[in-house]
Amino acid sequence: MPAILGQSVFDGGLEFPAMVVHRDALEHNVSTMAAFVRDHGMELAPHAKTHMSAEIAALQLEAGAWGLTVATARQAATVRGFGVGRILVANQVVDPAGLAWAARELERDPGFEFLSFADSRAGIDILAAHAGARPFRVLVELGHEGGRAGCRRLDELLEVASYAQATPGVELAGVAGYEGGLRSGDEVRKFLHALQEAVEHVRVKNPILSVGGSQWFDVIGRELVAAQARVLLRSGAYVTHDDGYYRERTPFNRMEGELRPALEVWAHVLSVPEPGLAIVGMGKRDAPYDEGLPIPRRGGVTIMKMQDQHTVVRATGLKPGDLLAFGISHPCTAFDKWRVLPLVDRDYRVVGTISTNF
Repeated sequence: MPAILGQSVFDGGLEFPAMVVHRDALEHNVSTMAAFVRDHGMELAPHAKTHMSAEIAALQLEAGAWGLTVATARQAATVRGFGVGRILVANQVVDPAGLAWAARELERDPGFEFLSFADSRAGIDILAAHAGARPFRVLVELGHEGGRAGCRRLDELLEVASYAQATPGVELAGVAGYEGGLRSGDEVRKFLHALQEAVEHVRVKNPILSVGGSQWFDVIGRELVAAQARVLLRSGAYVTHDDGYYRERTPFNRMEGELRPALEVWAHVLSVPEPGLAIVGMGKRDAPYDEGLPIPRRGGVTIMKMQDQHTVVRATGLKPGDLLAFGISHPCTAFDKWRVLPLVDRDYRVVGTISTNF
């Protein structure tokens, strides 16, 4: 990749298929979300599972992020290697090896902050059993019916919170929840009110209230404005946005402002075996497909299906060797398919690289 730094991606130095990152869109999205949380009295702990990139993490932290969110202890160790001083594991951590790493890191660096979720006495007991010189700080998680983890009722959450406060090796830091699986603004508002009630009942000095935030951060900004807690938004997909899943669901469809798609896949037409049918050298190993297929940037091209290394499209006028561009849907399963991505300017000149660490 460094060999083509300063050159166009189309000058022959880059192999295809290739996913590129548009610098202007990336920087716009980082600054846009930083401004949003600042204007709404919240803080951003962006979910790094989306990109697992030191370069993107640095942009987010430089823009004022509180720290980074991850999903596993392994991811926590990786972003700790980026030099991150505050890490929130938005999950129940029960892995002994991961907890052993966290305990060692907390003891090694008195300034390091590490938080995770808990929703049961058993989870608290596991944390306590692996705690070292410094206690594990936890957010007790509130869930909702049909959702993933989290206490289903307020009384359950308060019981776990009290147990955490009484357990050596564990320190209660606040409350957390995930609203992304809810289907409407009314359901989100009801859930956020329950989270606020939970925070009010948890007797912790300067409590943290952490929420997801990718699809409903506008509602969160309005509903939690008076929350008696430090509100940490864990939005992740915003950083590159997309042309599919999040384009349809971004809160900026309901308010002023915008996020811009920053990821794009380029691939050659390999074969035109039948009139109106073409085989493109981009497959499931190159672009996400779990929340919608890639979006052709050329008019008249329709994706019929994706295979491991190929995409079958309907189109006329294509010939082998043609380059096609595709937007993507769902960035959280895009970055993990690449180890190095070219960062490009508006003219597709390579101005840097984005590395991933999955």
